Amino acid sequence: MSHEPNSPIERGALSPCWSCKGPVIQRALFCSTCAAVQGPGVVDHFTRLGMPRSFDVDMVTLDHNYFDLQRRLHPDRFSGRTARERALSQSQAVAVNDAYETLKDPLKRAAYMLSLEGRKVDIHGTATIDDPELLMEAMEMREALAEAETRAAIDKVAARAEAQVLTCQCALSTAFGHRDLDRAGALTTRLKYLGKLAEEARARKSRLIRPVA
Repeated sequence: MSHEPNSPIERGALSPCWSCKGPVIQRALFCSTCAAVQGPGVVDHFTRLGMPRSFDVDMVTLDHNYFDLQRRLHPDRFSGRTARERALSQSQAVAVNDAYETLKDPLKRAAYMLSLEGRKVDIHGTATIDDPELLMEAMEMREALAEAETRAAIDKVAARAEAQVLTCQCALSTAFGHRDLDRAGALTTRLKYLGKLAEEARARKSRLIRPVA
């Protein structure tokens, strides 16, 4: 999904460096004038990691950008700096970690993108499913998993759940690409439950094949 910057922050708003008072772009790690480390600016996760705002994340680029930032923020680089700079570098590292953990996970990424549009999807709670089709599907798959007694049977349920997870992620990409936020919200909830089912199937298979002590 293409995204045009529409706020001063996203366009590269400037704020004064705490050390020399020179202009610093919000997402910059260091002041270009005095090289002092800056605190994490108020920017979204995509901007912080230098990624376009899209559900379709290039994981190779995401990993590269993340590890590059973490290398530049490594504590050893600030051992001889002031206490304030050490604290700011730590704050930057925490912000970068939070952004990375969110963007690398499709479910968290989808919920975050919706939150940027003022829409909230609960991906952690146990809210009641209000989609009859999804409710029926979840019940059927859980019943099939409960009845599966062999590894082959569990593999079948797990493969079905994982295939539907991928299908749901593709549908989310389309929904965000068309800015169909209602559908994206429904699909994010669907992805949450499909992911749980796939995880339960993997856990069940692991318990089944675990050797008896």
